Amino acid sequence: MEGSPVSEVFLLSERQMERIEPFFPLAHGVPRVNDRRVLSGIVYVIRNGLQWKDAPKAYGPHKTLYNRFIRWSRLGVFDRIFVALTEQAGRSKRLMIDATHLKAHRTSASLLKKGLFPAISDGQKAA
Repeated sequence: MEGSPVSEVFLLSERQMERIEPFFPLAHGVPRVNDRRVLSGIVYVIRNGLQWKDAPKAYGPHKTLYNRFIRWSRLGVFDRIFVALTEQAGRSKRLMIDATHLKAHRTSASLLKKGLFPAISDGQKAA
């Protein structure tokens, strides 16, 4: 998908960013690159089942997307965002994903073991 047209680029809205920004960790020293662009790139890659290297250039270097995803996953940032958005919506505390639309790599099962999703890793795991 390297040659994807810019019209296919997904960007989080300003309103969406305002809702999740309180959960971002503080930047230490060097300011982070554009949070909206990077997070939109992460969503795009995951939503489309792509490898990081296949992210459109409009999101910046694929290594930046990957590093931010891994670092913030280990810090529990995405986990806190999902929990807060679920609570704000007034829905059940249980998050369910329709797996018929997911394309998982064979090593994806190890993400729970590595603690990349703390709320799930510490709780009950799917069989």
